[in-house]
Amino acid sequence: MTQSIAMLLTRNLHDVFGEGNAERRRAAIQDIFAEEAVFYEPAGVHRGWDEIDRVAGAIRSTHPDAQYTVIRPPEELHGDAGRVQWVSGPPGKAPAYAGTDFIVAREGRIAAVYLYFDPVPA
Repeated sequence: MTQSIAMLLTRNLHDVFGEGNAERRRAAIQDIFAEEAVFYEPAGVHRGWDEIDRVAGAIRSTHPDAQYTVIRPPEELHGDAGRVQWVSGPPGKAPAYAGTDFIVAREGRIAAVYLYFDPVPA
């Protein structure tokens, strides 16, 4: 199924990195990521569904009660690219961290995600 850039960005944030249930997370990864997709983050580069699933689960396990909140609507950039800015933290508390996800899509699926951490907005 082909999904918009905005939908891919939102699902990556909530259904992959925000999902605590391993089965639902894996189903989302297989739905929105190309099988050979690459996730670039400050700690390293992760290739393919298995590695993206592993790192998303590991990240989620470090803050299981945190929620991601989009602070600006997802933007479609030139062609098959987009970005979304977000904050994350426990519900009802100030955000603990912030970031920007950039994606490149091919044939309606994420081919690459680039994660950048940002200063937490005041």
